[in-house]
Amino acid sequence: MIVGVATTLVISACGSGANQAANERNGKFPVTVTTAAFPASQHLSQHEHLVITVRNAGRKAIPNVAVTICNVTCAYPASKGEGSSSSAFAADINQPYLANPSRPLWVIDKAPGACGYSCHNGGQGAAVTAYANTWALGRLAPGHTARFDWAVTAVSTGRHVVAWEVAAGLNGRAKAVRTDGSTPHGAFTVTVAGAPAQSYVNNNGQIVTTAQ
Repeated sequence: MIVGVATTLVISACGSGANQAANERNGKFPVTVTTAAFPASQHLSQHEHLVITVRNAGRKAIPNVAVTICNVTCAYPASKGEGSSSSAFAADINQPYLANPSRPLWVIDKAPGACGYSCHNGGQGAAVTAYANTWALGRLAPGHTARFDWAVTAVSTGRHVVAWEVAAGLNGRAKAVRTDGSTPHGAFTVTVAGAPAQSYVNNNGQIVTTAQ
């Protein structure tokens, strides 16, 4: 859950300015996740997109639609090295005395939101928040859709699980819910092969990608 993992981050966030969760209204906000996509089979150095599309299925505007990216699960509390204790698209390595045990599984090439100064200089984009591994796209009117799109490159081989969870706000007062009342969430299981994919142009001028 966003609230449990992020409280201390909001207090300590450097230069955070105004509280991003100020004046958040209470309530449950029905949503439909119309797209949840991330290829299950990838190759080292392959460029891909993880896309979560959220539609406001209710009659009230969602205060601040957000998605959190987690390692293995977004449940709170999570086991050590899971949830948002690891960086987004990363996993913790089992080595003591490290200031930051997280190591990337994918590198984020472009995060959701406008690509401003942060994005162009390798940052997490304009939509990143002070909450752990969480991006927010702001107010979402009834019937409207928000598209969260992470362009990423695989940098670690093996089998990885990337989890996600949708929220209607940043401090837990506004809750996103499915039609059955549950929290919108899910996970992708992805296998990244060690050999980079090879591409060539065929006789028809089409780009063909094959595994080694």
